[in-house]
Amino acid sequence: MREAEIRRLLAANLLCALSVILATAVPAVFLDGFSVLGTHLTWLCVCSVCVAALNVILHLFLKPNQSPKRSSFAHKISRFLKCCIYFFMSCILFHAIIVLYGAPLIESVTETFLFAVLLSTFTTLQCLCLLGPNIQAWIRVFSKNGAMSIWESSLQITTVCSILGAWFGAFPIPLDWDRPWQVWPISCSLGATFGYMAGLIIAPLWIHWNRKQLTYKSR
Repeated sequence: MREAEIRRLLAANLLCALSVILATAVPAVFLDGFSVLGTHLTWLCVCSVCVAALNVILHLFLKPNQSPKRSSFAHKISRFLKCCIYFFMSCILFHAIIVLYGAPLIESVTETFLFAVLLSTFTTLQCLCLLGPNIQAWIRVFSKNGAMSIWESSLQITTVCSILGAWFGAFPIPLDWDRPWQVWPISCSLGATFGYMAGLIIAPLWIHWNRKQLTYKSR
């Protein structure tokens, strides 16, 4: 396994983590009263857009899973539209799952949906950028020993960390602490964000430490 490829992965992941930090710090300079807690819905939108834009740009620039076959313009348009549909369906699915796990069904619909968009940005968007709208490839990557590159291993780790972070973030909500960050869905979205950033840092380090044991085979 080439060290240069691991360094590329580390640089890309650090940029993604930096985009979250910038999405929190930069708008506060231009928007009066902007804060993660005070204007949480605005922060959710800004963070989702920043992370999504940087992920797309990085994958267009780095092309970690570039196909040797040259596709036509019509195929690229069709692929892009499929990706948009898949992402929207992911937002709806996450929204439904979050409601089934106890989020308000009618109240706070906007908050729940924007949280679902954030989760989809941390998970589904990465799959679409790396694997495209190919459900079979997604199933392969998230099966045991299914990753075929360090980028797919990183995708596994960041996706799992994001979902676990969101899940752990729900634990403080029912506690009678009466804290501002316990308002739905602040703790969950912060948990997902911290989990995503932790996954971005853990992934290249884990791959580096286990590079001798990792053998990726083409299938």
